[in-house]
Amino acid sequence: MKKTVLILLAIVALTSVSAQQSLNDYKYVIVPNKFEFLKEADEYRLNALTQYLFEKYNFEALMEDETLPSDYGKNNCLALKADVLDESTMFKTKLLIQLKNCKNEIIHTSSLGESREKNYKVAYNQALRSAFASIEAANYSYNFKNAVVVNDEVKEVNNEAAEIEILKEEIKILKEEKEAVIKQPVEFKEVVDNEEVTEQEEVGEVSEVAKETVAVSTISEIKQNLDVLYAQKIQNGYQLVNKTPEVLYKIKETGMSNVYLVEGENAILYKLDANWILEYYQNQKLQTKIIHIKF
Repeated sequence: MKKTVLILLAIVALTSVSAQQSLNDYKYVIVPNKFEFLKEADEYRLNALTQYLFEKYNFEALMEDETLPSDYGKNNCLALKADVLDESTMFKTKLLIQLKNCKNEIIHTSSLGESREKNYKVAYNQALRSAFASIEAANYSYNFKNAVVVNDEVKEVNNEAAEIEILKEEIKILKEEKEAVIKQPVEFKEVVDNEEVTEQEEVGEVSEVAKETVAVSTISEIKQNLDVLYAQKIQNGYQLVNKTPEVLYKIKETGMSNVYLVEGENAILYKLDANWILEYYQNQKLQTKIIHIKF
């Protein structure tokens, strides 16, 4: 008999320790504005009382309509969602508290809080405070070392992989368009004012246009050389500075050679032939800009 009692006590102790460790892995508790068994939001001030009692026992409790912390926005698995369940009978008001994680798994269920009061406001208040006895006993203290996190590195790698695939496709299209322009045959005959333009004249005109294009490109390149950016190595990429010096861009390495993501911008930087191309969206239109960089 004594052996059985000892085993049961050991199981209870282990369960208590496990629950405590589990609770300690979470930074926040989110309290809803309304529990399902109530007709109105914060009826009998029960939701506000729930938040207050969590805070009393060292939790950082937030109402669901509050402005939530930035780290929770990045990783909602830092928080447990609180719920209060009504298990009342004809003669007793009975409440218990349930805490679920971001996967909707039950992490902790409190002991049953009871009250024999007939006034609902008093009864719910007493029953809720009674239910919090087991949460108080858990002696919660947030342990950031064991915090439940979404693997941000995996998410970032997956996001970058998807972006890289898009970039590959965009670069491929750009190259194809460029090759198509180069290979596009010239139409050597055109009737203007009932006169036929000869092949030699047409070629001459094309040559003049080409010269003008080269001249414009040369002027553009001279202007760009006045704004040379210098690449300085930083973690996972480079920062691009001008002669001031002023950091204009921070670029992050990707899985592709000579393709970078621009930090804090909806933009990419990649090398096309001998040029570095900055590609970005402005007013929902794709823009490209040649940048002269010295690594």
